[in-house]
Amino acid sequence: MLLSPFEWTIAKRYMLPGKGERFIALVAGISLVAVMLGVAALVIVMSVMNGFRAELFDKIVGLNGHAIIQAYGGRIDDWQDVLQDVKKTPGVTRAAPLIEQPLLTTFNGRVEAILLRGNTEADIQSYKSKLKAGSMDSLIDGVNNVAIGSELAKNLGVQVGDTITIINPAGRATPFGTVPRQIAYTVTAIFEIGIYDLDQRYVVMPMPNAQQLLLTGDSIGMIEVTTTNPDKVDQILAPLERKLAGQAVVTNWKQMNASLFEALAVERVAMFVVLSIIVLVAVFNILSSLIMLVRAKTRDIAILRTMGATRRSLLKVFVTAGFCIGAAGTVAGLLLGFVFLYFRQPIVHAVEIVTGQNLWDPSIRFLTELPARADPVEIAVICVLSLVLSFLATLYPAFKAASTDPVQVLRYE
Repeated sequence: MLLSPFEWTIAKRYMLPGKGERFIALVAGISLVAVMLGVAALVIVMSVMNGFRAELFDKIVGLNGHAIIQAYGGRIDDWQDVLQDVKKTPGVTRAAPLIEQPLLTTFNGRVEAILLRGNTEADIQSYKSKLKAGSMDSLIDGVNNVAIGSELAKNLGVQVGDTITIINPAGRATPFGTVPRQIAYTVTAIFEIGIYDLDQRYVVMPMPNAQQLLLTGDSIGMIEVTTTNPDKVDQILAPLERKLAGQAVVTNWKQMNASLFEALAVERVAMFVVLSIIVLVAVFNILSSLIMLVRAKTRDIAILRTMGATRRSLLKVFVTAGFCIGAAGTVAGLLLGFVFLYFRQPIVHAVEIVTGQNLWDPSIRFLTELPARADPVEIAVICVLSLVLSFLATLYPAFKAASTDPVQVLRYE
């Protein structure tokens, strides 16, 4: 299928029409731009959706691990023994105790619902990469110190050094009824996870302090587990789930976020199919431009045939001319897509300024910034799809040109 110098010369001549064929050149240019925009749209949308899923997964799993073990009744009393069993399970790389309890907090008359997290010292250190203000070390060293999410701090109007009151409705029983437990805590750190709902609710403190606030003694609420392969977490933890049957329930990240990730998967496939239609429409422009070129070059084709050009040669010439338009559009689309992804955040801000609309509201989109992560396999599939469709679009005009009868054409010239 390699082109001879003669075939390549003719193909280049037809890819760059002369002065009298500017309309054909315009249609070919539109075809190239259409393919470029279709490929760029596919690359941008699929990369953003991949980034959205990856960012959500990294942030959610980074906080709760790949699975959670929670006892029936919400308390694990012999959690040290259970923790050892979990750590001995093949495929488990990390297991840590965790306390998580919905409570209330107040500051200067403002009341917000929170999710109290009692973490080990090692887990608290992991928040350092998400720190916006203050120090996590002072949280560990102090008795009544807490770290809170950035959105919660904004809602309460709290800064580092302020004192908030955390209310535990399940307080101590008195002759007059249950009195809610209220303890003042100093905010020593403000962190930002990047997921709006979590930044709006999380309050972190050392696990002993959380046990004291919740009056749970030495018991904990759950154990978070990290495995070697998050996609096979259900298989890795199956033996542990059977062992803890009737004592605790094992919930992995797929079950905890099933509806969210399934919706993303369905939307991802749907967007790929819909945007592929854009590329399909674009290659129809290649088809129309080649048909026009063949019609305009009928006399030239007939002369080439009388000079000894074979049908195969003409077929290769027109397939090459059309395929090169599709290939150039594909390469230009990839470059445009990657440039857009690189400058995606400034572009979003610019569109927001022009339109006056908030295009990326963290309270709706979960994440605080527009994510993107290009998948090499998907990029390859997009390129192959564009090139294959471009090749198929050249076949009819090329066969039409190759089947030209020089006798019939030149008889009336």
